[in-house]
Amino acid sequence: MIATLLGGFAASPWGRPALRYGTIVLAVLLFLLALRRSGERTGRLAERLETTEKANGVQRQMLEAAVRRPRDRNELAERLRDGRF
Repeated sequence: MIATLLGGFAASPWGRPALRYGTIVLAVLLFLLALRRSGERTGRLAERLETTEKANGVQRQMLEAAVRRPRDRNELAERLRDGRF
């Protein structure tokens, strides 16, 4: 039934250009929707990268603080006495 309707529509003199333009409009619409979806995906990836960079920065600070910590109780006591803590 759909094929009959499309066949009859395409056979009319004004039907072919209408189908052609309709197909072009549909293709452009699908392209724009795919572009939007791609942009959303890119935005999510950028946000994830930013979050990961922040987490890595915090972890780097924690590791640097761990390097500077006193190794044992005696070193802690010496630092407290010298006022370097």
